[in-house]
Amino acid sequence: MKKEWRVMSGEWRVEDSFFFDISRTQIEVSGRDRAKFLHSFCTNDVKKLQPGEGCEAFVTNVNGKVLGHIFVFAERDSLWLDSVGGSAAAALLPHFDKYVITEDVRFADRSAEFAEFLLAGSSSTELLERFSLSVSFLPRYGHHSRGTDVLSLRSLRRVDWLASPTWLLSIPVAQRDEVQRVLTRAGVREADNGEVHALRVAAGFPIYGIDITEENLAQEVGRTALAISFTKGCYLGQEPIARIDAMGHVNRQLCRLELASGPPPDSGTPILDKPAPDGKQVGTITSSTWKWLGDAEKLLALAYLRSSVAKSGSQVFVEGRPATVL
Repeated sequence: MKKEWRVMSGEWRVEDSFFFDISRTQIEVSGRDRAKFLHSFCTNDVKKLQPGEGCEAFVTNVNGKVLGHIFVFAERDSLWLDSVGGSAAAALLPHFDKYVITEDVRFADRSAEFAEFLLAGSSSTELLERFSLSVSFLPRYGHHSRGTDVLSLRSLRRVDWLASPTWLLSIPVAQRDEVQRVLTRAGVREADNGEVHALRVAAGFPIYGIDITEENLAQEVGRTALAISFTKGCYLGQEPIARIDAMGHVNRQLCRLELASGPPPDSGTPILDKPAPDGKQVGTITSSTWKWLGDAEKLLALAYLRSSVAKSGSQVFVEGRPATVL
């Protein structure tokens, strides 16, 4: 879509950005031992984070299986954990609590206090700059813990989960409707769940509970470069994760697929190496969608595939239809 700025009664509009009410789990971690403690229970290097920095990580059990997919944002006196909405806090907080012995660390579920909008699109950075938010220099997971007189935010976080610049706007619940009005007046359209689902599948961004479960090893999820540090030292689940790294690969990997035309396959649909009846199962669909790419609609999916076929260009079969690994 062509980008266009229009001056209207002293206001401006952007035509190719959108926002979505995503409202995920928000957990505040405080206490002087917060970084040291969390560092010992997730896959990335939390202790090195400075205020304004962040990282992606997995919370794993002793076997290296994924209990949670989190995003950690360091502020001056606290760490904030962002995770999928719904039951994430109910799963993560008891897990952390059972390991607290004498450490000065406290966890508080703040999800009900803050709404979240996902803001994305090729002009989203310019949009935020015009709201007097200096964001163009922020790296992935960099963040501001402030808003402006025009845009009332608790924090603004760069996450880049989609194919274009992507931001999480954390908003005090009382200010949610006003922020929505400000964005709408600026010409930013509100996207629906189907559109955001299509965009995140196209970008290969997994959702815990859909594309990731407790049955997955951390390295199977395809986020290793972003979410796992192999130099940080000991943490719960570190030994099996390091052992897999030494072996060179896992037995299966989350991949993107482009499928031949037809209805999107359901989650759990088996993937074969050859058409039935001769084909053997080599994977399973987790998510699928139609997505407009270039000059045509494409049927896309996320799927776990055996390492032998989890390579760009490999051909597999879903419900008798050919599919190509992207």
